[in-house]
Amino acid sequence: MSDLANAIERYIDMWNETDATRRSEKVRTICAENATYTDPMTDVSGHEAINTLISAARERFAGMTFTLAGPVDAHHGVARFTWHLAPAGAAEPVVVGFDVVTADDDGRLSAVYGFLDKVPATR
Repeated sequence: MSDLANAIERYIDMWNETDATRRSEKVRTICAENATYTDPMTDVSGHEAINTLISAARERFAGMTFTLAGPVDAHHGVARFTWHLAPAGAAEPVVVGFDVVTADDDGRLSAVYGFLDKVPATR
């Protein structure tokens, strides 16, 4: 498994971290200082903003877990992967996404571009 594929596994773990202090440390370790996260609903930059975004997602989808939904395809500091968000034991994920990430020379994620393939209806 490539270093970037390992970073993606740690990235998924970061999204699953429920303890705010531990998650903040994971964000600082996994993401470059000025890392960006962009998807159809948001565009943020920096550790604090990324941590706040994850916290909001954890609150909205309490009790659910992010998982990789297949292999990480990585080369030249760029990776793509599909992920699922679902309650434990669910037959179908509530959310399905596809992310493309770039990494800096130190192997920390510098940009995440998220695409949402399946999202729950809003009320």
